[in-house]
Amino acid sequence: MGSLAAADEPLPPLRYPPARRDGDIVDDYHGVLVPDPYRWMEELESEEVKEYVGAQAAVADAVLATCDHRGRLRGQLTALLDHPRYRAPFKRAGTYFYFHNPGLLPHSALYVQHGLGGEPSVLLDPGELSDDATVSLSMIGVSDDGEHLAYGTSASGSDWVTISVMRVRDRHRLPDALSWVKFSRIAWTSDGKGFFYSRFPAPKDDDGAPESGIRTDVNLNHEVYYHFLGTEQSDDVMCWRDPEHPKYIYTPEVTEDGKYVLLSVSESSEPVNKLYYCDLSALSHGLSGTKGTHEMLPFVKLVDEFEAFYGVVANDGTRFTVLTNKDAPRYKLSRVDVDDPQSWTDVLPEDGKAVLEYACAVHGDKLLVNYLSDVKYVLQMRSLAAGELLHGIPIDIGSVNGITGRRCDSEVFVEFSSFLTPGIVYRCDLSSGVPEMSIYREITVPGFDRTDFEAKQVFYPSKDGTKIPMFVVSRKNIDLDGSHPALLFGYGGFGMSMTPQFSAARVVLMRNLGFVTCVANIRGGGEYGEEWHKAGSLANKQNCFDDFIAAGEFLVSAGYTSPSRLCIEGGSNGGLLVAACINQRPGLFGCALAHVGVMDMLRFHKFTIGRAWACDFGCSEKEEEFRWLIKYSPLHNVRRPWEKGAGGDQHRRQQYPPTMLLTADHDDRVVPSHTLKFLATMQHVLCTSVEQSPQTNPIVARIDRKSGHGCGRSTQKIIDEAADRYAFAAKTMGVSWID
Repeated sequence: MGSLAAADEPLPPLRYPPARRDGDIVDDYHGVLVPDPYRWMEELESEEVKEYVGAQAAVADAVLATCDHRGRLRGQLTALLDHPRYRAPFKRAGTYFYFHNPGLLPHSALYVQHGLGGEPSVLLDPGELSDDATVSLSMIGVSDDGEHLAYGTSASGSDWVTISVMRVRDRHRLPDALSWVKFSRIAWTSDGKGFFYSRFPAPKDDDGAPESGIRTDVNLNHEVYYHFLGTEQSDDVMCWRDPEHPKYIYTPEVTEDGKYVLLSVSESSEPVNKLYYCDLSALSHGLSGTKGTHEMLPFVKLVDEFEAFYGVVANDGTRFTVLTNKDAPRYKLSRVDVDDPQSWTDVLPEDGKAVLEYACAVHGDKLLVNYLSDVKYVLQMRSLAAGELLHGIPIDIGSVNGITGRRCDSEVFVEFSSFLTPGIVYRCDLSSGVPEMSIYREITVPGFDRTDFEAKQVFYPSKDGTKIPMFVVSRKNIDLDGSHPALLFGYGGFGMSMTPQFSAARVVLMRNLGFVTCVANIRGGGEYGEEWHKAGSLANKQNCFDDFIAAGEFLVSAGYTSPSRLCIEGGSNGGLLVAACINQRPGLFGCALAHVGVMDMLRFHKFTIGRAWACDFGCSEKEEEFRWLIKYSPLHNVRRPWEKGAGGDQHRRQQYPPTMLLTADHDDRVVPSHTLKFLATMQHVLCTSVEQSPQTNPIVARIDRKSGHGCGRSTQKIIDEAADRYAFAAKTMGVSWID
């Protein structure tokens, strides 16, 4: 193998832009005075913030200009991503719909195909919705008769959505336009006359649609409406609102038989919800009879406590089959007759070890269920009536990323991928009673040979002795001599499981830079159910950081890497994870990449939907929870590691690792002020306030334009960002390019 020398060009002398510190802003949290000198950075549309962002971008650009591998990374990523990608199709009235990207299109297009052997054609290409590919498709809903497509578009990665409607047969766009939609789904009624959706009231300064800037105000008073095709939004039927509970979020869904509209009611990101239903067939004049009456639909509150998660899988008349974690942290299936709401019985009891992740009613009386066992998926066919196992369905070690099928269909599509499998869409034929799996589409990546690599699962002890699973993916037969650069990724929050997925960027890192790539399944996730989640949330949040630090220590002690070559990465809650870990153990890591992180743990609840995260973090307005948060909040725990009593390592190096913080100007989920305030604090504490500071490792921010929290980015933006962050890691850790 030919090898090129490591990047030789030195980093430029770093002159960080000055950031005004306002000493007058000090908050009293339960008797503890906490300064917030960069509060002005929360005014994201101010000229001062825009100037500061521009100055920080110039610093990052100067650093990236010295990162020699940047162009090569971009070239390799572009080549690897230039392959056809498919998602699983779904079926409406004999017509199939699916997403497909032939290679380097900015976004996958939605295709339509009449019959399994029909000629596919593009129904909607999001790339045509804007000149610069910053408008993306965020949700779709096809009517049961396959006649109409309702689709939600989002500009610059924002969570705000505008819903439009298209006639499928001739691509004719109806005049319908629904604004101020957020945290919604499109739920068609079975007659195809319209759909339910959720929205917030238009702001007082509404000019008709979300404007080009970022809105950071708190989202309150979610409402559910029904929209009749071909009518103005102002004529939509208000179906539900609850002004006494302004923080509730509503998700409507129509049962497959068309008889009921369901309402899942949540208050936070926790897996608990209330469950309401309305019998549409009992409305005397149907939904049209509610037009202009200002009366809400007569929803019945089946579950009216926030005690557990309830997701309806199927119904036979009044008998509902429900996926729930009620008294079952690894989930189970229960059944209730809504005419006798005390009649709950278990259909498929909780497993002793595996987590029941998903259940789908198919082919009349059957269930396709998906278990997660030691972070590996198990697929089974069971009877809907009694839950008994009918057939195991063999799949490789990897992730089931989607199952599409309905009770009226005798076929199901299963979407699969793993670290070394770019993607397979299986078609499962159920017509004979025995599920027959065949490969419907397989994604192949030119230039990628899976036999060059290996993926394995290891278990390592955390600080308290808990065994934590971690996937380690690398070239085959590497020597465990501590010489390899390593990328350690983690999340650890909100019950989200980090399962095996294919990543073109990881392949380039392993193949061309010799990286070992690792995913740690730390506590706070859902890998072992709700107990694992709760063991890494609220008062237990420190376990997440201990687990991630222990993963790094394991990779070093096992000979995969050394601290100067260990890069850690995470996004959102994972950005918080990375930031907290470099505060607590700066000497353990050679580079840190923190994407769109929650960095100010005392004020996150004051912006957009941040209040919904208090279920995992707590809230500084409560004294006990403030005491947890102030201990690890990244913004409030930047210390000079070279000073005595700064905590952490006995063998500590005298500075923080090279750090890149990544955010975007339209992130209205975790607003950019989190990253900007943390950046200013790091640069001030470690660099600009110190004569001849030992902190020579760069601390920079990559601030993307016309992008959001990560969803809806174009292929080119994905390539550019990956090339930048990994070129920065390779440069600062002295990693050589391998041809």
